[in-house]
Amino acid sequence: MPNDKKSEPDKTGRPAVELVDVCKVFDTSATPPAYAVDHLSLKIASGEFFTFLGPSGCGKTTTLRMIAGFESPTAGKILLEGHDVSGLPAHMRNTNTVFQSYALFPHLSVEDNVAFGLAVKRVPRSERGDRVAAALDLVRMRHAAGRKPSELSGGQQQRIALARALVNEPSVLLLDEPFGALDLKLRREMQIEVKEMQRRLGITFIFVTHDQEEALTMSDRIAVMSTGVVRQIDDPVGIYERPTDRFTAGFIGDMNMLSATVLERQDGVVEVLAADTRLKLKTNAELPAGKDCTIAMRPEALTFMRDSADDAAFAGKVESAVYVGTDRLYNIRLQTGEAMTVRVRNSRADSVLRIGEKVSLFCPSSAIHLLSDQDKK
Repeated sequence: MPNDKKSEPDKTGRPAVELVDVCKVFDTSATPPAYAVDHLSLKIASGEFFTFLGPSGCGKTTTLRMIAGFESPTAGKILLEGHDVSGLPAHMRNTNTVFQSYALFPHLSVEDNVAFGLAVKRVPRSERGDRVAAALDLVRMRHAAGRKPSELSGGQQQRIALARALVNEPSVLLLDEPFGALDLKLRREMQIEVKEMQRRLGITFIFVTHDQEEALTMSDRIAVMSTGVVRQIDDPVGIYERPTDRFTAGFIGDMNMLSATVLERQDGVVEVLAADTRLKLKTNAELPAGKDCTIAMRPEALTFMRDSADDAAFAGKVESAVYVGTDRLYNIRLQTGEAMTVRVRNSRADSVLRIGEKVSLFCPSSAIHLLSDQDKK
């Protein structure tokens, strides 16, 4: 059982997991082939908390199952700590998986559930007892060693599932939407606990979720997936604040998007026309004059007061206002017909806007994302 401290890093510098041009096709008779995972290549560092994030059917769980050995890739290679394991069955890989359903044996005690994998591997009984006790201590469940799973809450059962996986001392722990069956409050508590546990142990965690907040809260890096393809890999700040395409911008959090046309490009600055407003934006994207594109802005980046002469300005009127505790959400209909959502912090000093009131919206140019329309659907 790993000690309750950060493990030594891999001094070889090799990744814990590497996928090399991995593809998965379930129906090989289809023409053209329908890729569940489409030519995926990436590296996951030793000790990293890495998350595959995306909607149902995007290929994230299939990718996890191929790493675990429950599915075989149609093409490509899967390397664990530098060794090609593409053809190895799951029980011969130094990985363990935690599932949403917990998969605990109802007739066994907590202690025997955690010890099950060690018994299968014929670990001596004396060593087995010490490792089970250490695993239960890690998840703060040693007091429940003699109970049955049915006597535990959902959160406690999830802790036992984690202990059962960690007791085998895997080099990589795989977690397939493990908090999906928990209520919101408990799910948030478990997110913090598991992230802190991973930080202390230094084990590589690979996590699968469709929950954006969960991914942003827990991950060192996130791979956003759609239709079998990774759209963007970045840290949580980069994923949220610097999306590289329309899918990522629209999937992560709330985002206002306006269709735009490039008017001119010069020295890394693009002038675009969106909602009858001319904007000058810095970009490295290759967007020639005349090309259609999209500008995207977070609701919290928009204000009703100009902070700078360079702020983008849009005219419209208030269609609705929703009070959500700390914030108020306004839906603004622009003069050109597009809808924009604005999130404003509530303050006693703020005046509440009335339905039908004419307003001007402002956004710093640094908070406007310029996106190509090549992936627009």
